[in-house]
Amino acid sequence: MSPFTLTLIKLAFLAVLWLFVIAAVGVIRADLFGSKAASKAAGRASQPRPPRAARQPKPPRPQRSAQQGAPTKLVVVQGERAGTVIDLTGVPITIGRANDATLVVTDDYASSRHARLYAQDGQWIVEDLGSTNGTYLGRTKVSRPMPIPPGVPVRIGKTVIELRK
Repeated sequence: MSPFTLTLIKLAFLAVLWLFVIAAVGVIRADLFGSKAASKAAGRASQPRPPRAARQPKPPRPQRSAQQGAPTKLVVVQGERAGTVIDLTGVPITIGRANDATLVVTDDYASSRHARLYAQDGQWIVEDLGSTNGTYLGRTKVSRPMPIPPGVPVRIGKTVIELRK
């Protein structure tokens, strides 16, 4: 083989190697920050931000209703964090392996940003944040935001949580 052909083969191999490295970094970024964060960042880069005065104000956060029988705490029933209790104050609760999650689980089957619980119209809603293994409300896989009745288990990997009064 001629030296020119060997040089072209080396350059092609180097290009393929760099494409692999870039793809691996993209996968790691999506795992750490979530695939939605990667798509938001790509969308933000292509669209200019409107001036501050033209932006719509954020609607007020929904407050937990003072209904009788409304759940007041989140209890971890099964898993490594069993027995953990989080008071429900109307602030959204994130669950996942990320250190900034409200409930950090070190479960191998949980994503870094796995699920979110938030109050809406006097009830608590569970939302799967694009996790790999899914979030289950009872025996139903959560594919869209769903209300959580008190006492019904929510399973994230090996961790099971319930809302209680």
